[in-house]
Amino acid sequence: KNVGAKYLILGHSENRQNGDDNKKINLKVKNALKAGLKVIFCIGETLKEKRNKKTNQVLKKQIHTGLKSVKNKSKVIIAYEPVWSIGTGIIPKPKDLIKSILFIKSKFGTKSPKILYGGSVNSNNIDQIKNINTIDGFLIGGASQDSKKFIDIIKKTIN
Repeated sequence: KNVGAKYLILGHSENRQNGDDNKKINLKVKNALKAGLKVIFCIGETLKEKRNKKTNQVLKKQIHTGLKSVKNKSKVIIAYEPVWSIGTGIIPKPKDLIKSILFIKSKFGTKSPKILYGGSVNSNNIDQIKNINTIDGFLIGGASQDSKKFIDIIKKTIN
């Protein structure tokens, strides 16, 4: 925050792989909000969890524990990033993506936070997902590291 940051990404799969469990993420979320930052809270299932049809169970647990006792959820943005999709170039089928996003929104009732999709978003697949009206935006990973790729995505989302 001292260098001008306004948002903090928490719960990303890389951090989860390195030891951040839902309880630790919960503490980080509360501390970030207390410090006046907005939180982009990443959730998502692994390929094994997807194949075992545990996606909703995993998402529910991540939301419930990760945001436990968080009073002001209006400062939290959810980023649905299926772990199996990150960096693979493979994205969920639109109907599966809609189902997952609606499930996430259902955990918040009428005060659902904004829901971003992240996971292999690129200029080749943005056309498939940009018109899914349950998605409020995108969290761009690898493609954001290349200005041409990032600009191509932006151009396709505004056309």
